[in-house]
Amino acid sequence: MKKVLIANRGEIAVRIARACADYGVSSVAVYADADFNALHTQVADEAYALEGKSATQTYLNLDKLLSIAHQSGADAVHPGYGFLSESADFARAVINAGLTWIGPSPASIEQLGDKVQARKIAMQVGAPLVQGTTDPVTGAAEVVAFAREHGLPIAIKAAFGGGGRGLKVAWQLDEVEELYASAVREATAAFGRGECFVEQYLDRPRHVEVQVLADQHGNVQVLGTRDCSLQRRNQKLVEEAPAPFLSEDQHRTLMTAARDICAQASYVGAGTVEFLLSTSGAISFLEVNTRLQVEHPITEETSGIDLVVEQLRIADGLPLASTETPTPRGHAFEFRLNAEDVGRGFLPTPGSITTFSMPSGPGIRVDSGVDSGSRVPGEFDSLMAKLIVTGATRKQAIARARRALQECRIEGVASVLPFHQAVMQHDDFVGQDNFKVHTRWIETQLTDLPTAERPQPAGDVRLHHTVMEINGRRVKIGLPVELLNAIQTIPEGALPQHQQDGPQAQDSSPEDGVLSPITGNLLSWSVEDGALVEPGDTLAIMEAMKMETTVTASRRGRVQLLTKAGEQVEAATLIARLIEGD
Repeated sequence: MKKVLIANRGEIAVRIARACADYGVSSVAVYADADFNALHTQVADEAYALEGKSATQTYLNLDKLLSIAHQSGADAVHPGYGFLSESADFARAVINAGLTWIGPSPASIEQLGDKVQARKIAMQVGAPLVQGTTDPVTGAAEVVAFAREHGLPIAIKAAFGGGGRGLKVAWQLDEVEELYASAVREATAAFGRGECFVEQYLDRPRHVEVQVLADQHGNVQVLGTRDCSLQRRNQKLVEEAPAPFLSEDQHRTLMTAARDICAQASYVGAGTVEFLLSTSGAISFLEVNTRLQVEHPITEETSGIDLVVEQLRIADGLPLASTETPTPRGHAFEFRLNAEDVGRGFLPTPGSITTFSMPSGPGIRVDSGVDSGSRVPGEFDSLMAKLIVTGATRKQAIARARRALQECRIEGVASVLPFHQAVMQHDDFVGQDNFKVHTRWIETQLTDLPTAERPQPAGDVRLHHTVMEINGRRVKIGLPVELLNAIQTIPEGALPQHQQDGPQAQDSSPEDGVLSPITGNLLSWSVEDGALVEPGDTLAIMEAMKMETTVTASRRGRVQLLTKAGEQVEAATLIARLIEGD
């Protein structure tokens, strides 16, 4: 390969562009309207517009991506993670277009990306498993039947997805129907398919995973373990490698099962086999991620292997340098620096970053997709950057992490930095003789969440498309609407157009007002106009940065809907009223 189209955005697109430069090939970035000046467009050798705002119009648009690959002269495609990275259809289309697909075969993606089929492979090789449905369920009634047979809690999981999206845990039978509908809705929105299966849910488990590389010659290398138990909404916040406090038997079981599953599936490329580790010490296979993981840097730091360059080598047909598991070089932590308000339940906070200053020094690495002045758009994931800290021992890595997190400065948007700083002082996580965190530790045991700086509303990131002639060539360009608004001629005494049109968000609201808790899309109303609701009743479902947020009633009253389902609204916008009376 000579030129790689990066079918992604943000920090992973930056990471891949840098690996391409190290490997000696050119890189091509793509961008949605909101990302027209994003860091990944500047780091790559070339950048092309996808001309659209939503993920569906841009990073999930297979035809546009292949068209740009042809236009730019790219001969390979790297999907990163998320978006189309686990789409067998995209992989097949790339290959059919005569391009090199940097990832596992479409057949492997289909086989392992389908969690039901992955469970069957795990059973074939004797990997440990909890009880689950053999095939996707047909409806909520089947989920209820499974719960009655095997007991609660149960996990309702998207059959074609990952990253915690389309995953709901039911603790009571009367909540199954609503949670099943939510899982299907999330899965359809994130992955284009809504099929779900059900399995027993292990309460308070650790999340442990194994990184694997496999080449086109049948060689498989298991690189080591990671612990990713610190999660909120089933999405990871802090990861470390190698996974601490494992017995020799547990370590051996994890490594063997991961190797056997990948070998059985004839896997090629970088992949991660994930497991749950119960409080009793039992291990259960969870899933296979047929792509690069967000947390791959900590394995790179502890193994000495550049996983992205290895992906490029494997795609070029080169064999693995070794099949031996490397001895870990110390201990590493990764902290995901998300634009989320910790004190408000990790609500996404899109906006403009005024200050982004990262630490340096021994053992410090920063993989970032933003810089000071960057925008965090509400249409995409909340991840801004990753702070990776490595030490000779876990104790030294903890000390360095505390120092590095104190040096971080992120202003303009709320971030999860206060959480990271707090958790690195918590004995449940950093204690020398115990490890008490689990996948629901944040929700159930970290009750005093730290507060964060409240963000300013996001600016207008729309582009106005027009045609210009440059050096005699007709060129279509996109200009920021904010720029056009700023340079327009305003008669003396007149207001800017956006002020003439009325306020874009409410600064305050009457006592009966229902305000949008986030900037995002109002997916659906859960009540009819005029319905009588009680405190705590669900009013609406909103979505931002691929996460659903529930809007609930703060008081008793009849609902007066002021916003239509499907509309994009700013945080603190008045979307409904609760009128007193029966």
